[in-house]
Amino acid sequence: MRTGEPLPAVGDVLTALATGLWRWDDAAGLVTVDAEAARLLGLPPEPTTLTQAGVRARFHPVDWNEVDGVVQLAVAEGTLAEVRMRIMDEHGRVIRTVRSRSKPSTDPTTGAYELVGTLQEVTEPPPGTAARTPVTGDWRRSREAFLLDAGRALAEARSTAEVLRVAAGLSMPGFSPDGLAVFGAEGDRLTVIGHHGQAPGDENPFLNMPLDTDYPAAEVVRTGRAVYLSSQADYKARYPASWPLAQHFDRQSWAFLPLTVAGRTLGAWMAAFAYPVTFTPDERSVLTTVARMLAQALSRAGAAESERELTDGLQRSMLPTLGPEIPGMAVAARYVPTGGGLQVGGDWYDMIPLPGGSRFALVIGDVQGHDVRAAGLMGQLRIALRAYASEGHRPDAVLSRASRFLYGMTYADDGDAGADMRFATCLYVEVDPATGALEIARAGHPDPAIRMSDGTVLTRSTAGGLPLGIDPDADYPTTRLVLEPGETMLICTDGLIETGGHDLETGWRRIRRILEEHDGDMEELADALVQAVHGPSSHHATGPLTDRREDDIAVLLLCRAGDRLGLGQPDTLLPSVRRTMLTVAQAEPERVASARQQLRELLHDWASEDQVDSAVLLVSEMLTNVLVHTDAEALLTAEVTGEKKERRIRVEVTDASDDLPHRRQPGELASSGRGLMLVELLADTWGVDPRGEGKSIWFELHEPPAESYETYAT
Repeated sequence: MRTGEPLPAVGDVLTALATGLWRWDDAAGLVTVDAEAARLLGLPPEPTTLTQAGVRARFHPVDWNEVDGVVQLAVAEGTLAEVRMRIMDEHGRVIRTVRSRSKPSTDPTTGAYELVGTLQEVTEPPPGTAARTPVTGDWRRSREAFLLDAGRALAEARSTAEVLRVAAGLSMPGFSPDGLAVFGAEGDRLTVIGHHGQAPGDENPFLNMPLDTDYPAAEVVRTGRAVYLSSQADYKARYPASWPLAQHFDRQSWAFLPLTVAGRTLGAWMAAFAYPVTFTPDERSVLTTVARMLAQALSRAGAAESERELTDGLQRSMLPTLGPEIPGMAVAARYVPTGGGLQVGGDWYDMIPLPGGSRFALVIGDVQGHDVRAAGLMGQLRIALRAYASEGHRPDAVLSRASRFLYGMTYADDGDAGADMRFATCLYVEVDPATGALEIARAGHPDPAIRMSDGTVLTRSTAGGLPLGIDPDADYPTTRLVLEPGETMLICTDGLIETGGHDLETGWRRIRRILEEHDGDMEELADALVQAVHGPSSHHATGPLTDRREDDIAVLLLCRAGDRLGLGQPDTLLPSVRRTMLTVAQAEPERVASARQQLRELLHDWASEDQVDSAVLLVSEMLTNVLVHTDAEALLTAEVTGEKKERRIRVEVTDASDDLPHRRQPGELASSGRGLMLVELLADTWGVDPRGEGKSIWFELHEPPAESYETYAT
């Protein structure tokens, strides 16, 4: 056409483009089509007017059912209505697929609408192809909705396998591949990361393929540009060397797109179709967008998998095994990292053989924080503790040296007390398996709990010092306990206690209930403790949980075999005895409260609450008298013997002073002098026994039968 000549008629242009025109009058119920539109509908190629029913008969019924929704949306929004529909002949066979675009106009008085649009044939899969989507509605809206759904699904995938599963399940608007493959580049080689729509083993010829080979995916990785092959002839002409590899899959069209992240091509994505696809600009746009999202998802998943592999290896290297079995002792442990991010934190446990071979040490601790620095400090501190223990130092010396070590790492090296200061709580227990003796040193850590052979649980109060790393000159006094046959000691980090909305008090109450109710082996008890906090865990100490946790959890359980006489007789054949001991030094008056608490725990199932209150009152009086009237420390021993409803508790307080207590007659306003009066009034029996060095004052209470106590209380 020369410059200045008039434009051709619109009808001539549309006819040349094989595009028909039509008008739909909703009020009259008539559809008018031109000759080209009539031809596309399978009618004689001449202008005609049809009823809606007549037009409807020309379309596939499934497709027609969705037309109304598309049109109503376009009318409501004032936008274009775009649909793809299958044309049927008089025998019900699909003869072609057409795309219609129309612009609705509405009569404001009646609400009736009129649509004027075009009709054009498009390439679609043959009838019966399962992979095609017969109706896409408005192409642009379908594409945007699909991309939103695809992006959301790929963003939620957490592993390479999940990303590939999502990619395989994508149903693209109007055209869906039935074969997918993701290729990765490793050095100068091309390999298959995953595939879908092919049989197992079909990927073998494509594994370890040189990047300079004549294969579309290799070219895409080399150049970073997509390759579209609309037909088998196109594939054979452009890639004759690799065509035999693709021929037996019997596909008709292929799209190979680069997987690019931050300007770097990581691999290629292949989408193969069982029917011819022309790859229009709209279709290429969808494929390109999906490839970009797929590349981002694979990159994130690969980084996450590398991080998990790294942290799992770090976790395995930092958590020790519990070592060989110890005669007369059983040990179980669990470590559960906090959820999300790094799967290793500042909590740890350890079991250390000590010089001489007859004893060992149990260590549990918690470095402040859950980050990489906390994990690194934990690893170094654990090694330092093992070194100090292996040198033969006593528990107090081990913790003192460890505190100086951590202080030097977090303070002195930085030269700034406000720099990234870290501290650690720790509990160190030296164990003698032959006698059950425990030497405990504690640095700001929760006290241990003891489960007696009958299920009674006591929180054992132990002397302690500041957390490690705060004061390089801190002292860590040692507490000596004896683990009786059949008893189990629990030591743990605060993640087991103060998690799930619990504070220290309610958290211990939950743990005590589990210890009291559980009657299985050590491994089952360890699992029960962890499951009570966050649900099922792995049987192994390093098994991660799947839900998000508030804090790391480390648990150690130590049980002494229940054969008190060494004759292989079970505990149930021996007298039932509960016993607790506690030392209260002159400088530790606050431990009187611990003594009261331990006595209440010892008498948790005593029939008479009044007798429990009396026992607690008398213990408080006896211990306070030692602290006030002597210069010695007080040793409390409480023992419950006998069967239920016939039990007896004997409480004895021993000190090193030779001065015997005397009963006084205090005046009405006197603030002291009533201790022995209370003992005589409340105890069933009592006495004062001189010792070689010092003395002991004791009392006994006899448990009333439950029936008589209930009658008395009533």
